[in-house]
Amino acid sequence: MKKVNCIIVAAGSASRMRGIDKALAPIGGVPMLLRTVRAVAKSEKIDEIIVVTRQDLLQCVTELCKNEPKFRTAVCGGSSRTESVQNGLAATDAQMVAIHDGARPFVSVASIDRAIEAAEKFGAAAPAIPVKDTVKVAKNSEILHTPDRSTLYAVQTPQVFYTQEIRSTLETAMQQKLALTDDCSAMEAIGKRVILTEGDDENIKITTPIDLDFAEAIAKRRDAL
Repeated sequence: MKKVNCIIVAAGSASRMRGIDKALAPIGGVPMLLRTVRAVAKSEKIDEIIVVTRQDLLQCVTELCKNEPKFRTAVCGGSSRTESVQNGLAATDAQMVAIHDGARPFVSVASIDRAIEAAEKFGAAAPAIPVKDTVKVAKNSEILHTPDRSTLYAVQTPQVFYTQEIRSTLETAMQQKLALTDDCSAMEAIGKRVILTEGDDENIKITTPIDLDFAEAIAKRRDAL
């Protein structure tokens, strides 16, 4: 069995949250980041968890997570998501890493495990769900074309890789000044294969205040089970 660490990235400014610090925002009475740590820790395939957070939250996050059995350490993020992930990678000695958004507190064990199993076999993997809405490509508000919806997927996290490969790939991306919205994009940019695995509709990302309302509903149902 290869050692797998999870890097939880929670170092963003949450600019779309209208002043709410979403990392610590309570969901069902539990800080969102703590829910995320606990959700990830349920997977037996995850050995340790590293949290990447903002400098001003480093002490708070460390205190928040210190009693969680798989929590290893919290480190400071960088000026971009890619730099934050690199800081997390610098703190791991595992052969494989699962890179997860701190703002996805409802990730399931099944989603985590499927991605890890696929990455171990194929080199890189990420959970995804089929896009439900029709998507338009537009410029200056004018529709240019409509992609075939059957080929479109909303990609989630954790995105799983062999550690050395994602380290070198992200270094290349930084050197080339590539703008990346996720870690799979770096692999794609250099022609590496990434496999999509089955995701989960409840693995939502908390991005705007209304997402907290959806999260409360999910938490209420889950906590009642």
